[in-house]
Order: sequence, then structure tokens, then C-alpha cells
Amino acid sequence: MRPFDTFAMVDWSGGNQKPLAPCADAIWSCIAGAEPVYHRNRPLAETWLCDLIESELAAGRRLMLGFDFPFGYPAGFARVLTGSDDPLRLWDWFEAHVEDAPKANNRFDLAGWINLRFGGKGPFWANGLKRDIDGLPRNKHAYRNPFPERRVVERLARGAFTCWQMAGAGAVGGQVMMGLPVLARLRRRFAGFVSAWPFERLDRPVALLEIWPSLTLGKAPLGRIKDAWQVERVASDLAGMDPAALMCLLNVTAPEEGWILGVNQG
Repeated sequence: MRPFDTFAMVDWSGGNQKPLAPCADAIWSCIAGAEPVYHRNRPLAETWLCDLIESELAAGRRLMLGFDFPFGYPAGFARVLTGSDDPLRLWDWFEAHVEDAPKANNRFDLAGWINLRFGGKGPFWANGLKRDIDGLPRNKHAYRNPFPERRVVERLARGAFTCWQMAGAGAVGGQVMMGLPVLARLRRRFAGFVSAWPFERLDRPVALLEIWPSLTLGKAPLGRIKDAWQVERVASDLAGMDPAALMCLLNVTAPEEGWILGVNQG
């Protein structure tokens, strides 16, 4: 496998548009060797991603592109929604059902709609809106989850939040739901040039990977926005790795749930 030439990492967000001034809890991206870039909404971030992929393909460079949200759900979920265990079918399903605009999206309503298929008590929980949503509980008092609570990799990586929590401190449920449609569109737009790890062989110019910066990084330096600092550090660390060692990290088998780069499969 030819080594990667360019490393770019992205800290995603499932929330609505942020202010013009760079802030925390927003979308940040960084190419190794460059300054972090602030994106106040997902359309702007998606445009940046498309421009990056196009420029790297045109230059003949191999790109590793990491995102800090799960690429898959616990086993069994994809089959219920799509009729297939293929997580990439699940990406397409969310792309077809998510409604997204800079100042509003339907992630909580969609979570409730999915829950109603299972009696309205799970698998998703934590309604972050003021209005009640049929099928989406605000807490876990009457919660029922027909699927595993965590992916295999999350049981190994202590401290990881589950895909099912839609709101609250550290929740990633919204990021997953609002991120997978973007990945689906990138795969479709650059068909034949993009591989999704670990679901596909990394024999194409662009590799999409799942990262979790907090797994290895401590607190951000004083005065730095954590999200920006983390993507900068991860991009730099991966770019500085021995190519053979990096290939070892990529040698993972997780065909349905996905995997976090850097977690030892054992």
C-alpha cells in the first residue's frame, strides 16, 4: 500500500450554525503542517472537504481524512433500518432521511421516529430541544435498547460515549447522525477514489477514517480552543508516524460497527 502524503483531521458537530468568530464546540479541520480552519456550519465544512479532496487528487497525493465520530452503530442496527449489515448502506439511509440546514436540522425528530419502531423507549435517548418529541425520551428512566449499548471498540476504549445519546455533555449521537450523510455524499461524489475504513480496502487515493482525539491527548494548552488544537495534534502525530507502524494500526477487522484508529483490537 502506498504511504499517505497528506493528513487532514476534522472535529465534527451535530449542532446548528455557530457565530462568525471562531469558537469551541464547532467544526474544526486541520491539514498537517497548516493552521486549523474554523467552519461555522456543515455546508461550509463540506465545501472545504470537497475542495481538499479535489486538490489532492489533482496533485496525485494520497489523503488520509479523519473524522471524530463513529462510522457505524452497534451490530444489528443497520439491518433493521436498511435490510443489510453493510454500514455503508446505513450511511446512504441517513443521507436520504436527514434534513439539514445551517440553522436547523431534524436529528432529534429522526431519532424519535426510529425509536417508535421499537416502542418509543430506545435505542436513542436525550431530547435536546424544548419541545417534546414523540418517541425520544429525555432521560433513561424508562429507556429500553434492543441493540448493544456500545460497539466493540467502545468497550475497549474506556470513556467513549455511545452512539445512542443525542444530547448532553460529551454526546456524539447528533454528530453521527449529521456526519454520516456528508460521508455518503463524499463517497458518491468521488466514487472510485474514496475508501471507507475499515469497511473497504484502502487501495484508493483517499481514505476516510474514524478518530477519537481525546483517547490519547490531554488538556489543550491555555488559550487554545480544544477542538482546533486536537485536530492539529492528531494530523501532526499521524503525519509523523513511521508508515509501517501506521499500516499496522490500519490492520483492523470490523466490517459492521467500524473502529477507532489507534485502539488495539487485541
